[in-house]
Amino acid sequence: QVQLVESGGGLVQPGGSLRLSCAASSSIFRRYAMIWYRQAPGKEREWVATVWPTGTTTYADSLKGRFTISRDNAKNTAYLQMNSLKTEDTGVYYCNIPGGKSWGQGTQVTVSS
Repeated sequence: QVQLVESGGGLVQPGGSLRLSCAASSSIFRRYAMIWYRQAPGKEREWVATVWPTGTTTYADSLKGRFTISRDNAKNTAYLQMNSLKTEDTGVYYCNIPGGKSWGQGTQVTVSS
């Protein structure tokens, strides 16, 4: 079973940037698509972006152009570069594999002036 640990969150002003990391415990990471999700306060968890083992990426329509997902298979790590952050991007960000049943603690992103 692959264990995933998210990091890189923090407090940032509107318009700022953050890069989140998702470190996997195993090299089998490279076999899986990696998915970022987020959960805003009082809302359901929502899909953000996916990066496939080939490097192909897909994004939620509302985030295209601001967020970039990537992966480094040599480091067993996936990333989420977030630019032009807005207050509505505030929430806990999680990563997972397709069909993953367990969730990590996530990393908190707060966008506020």
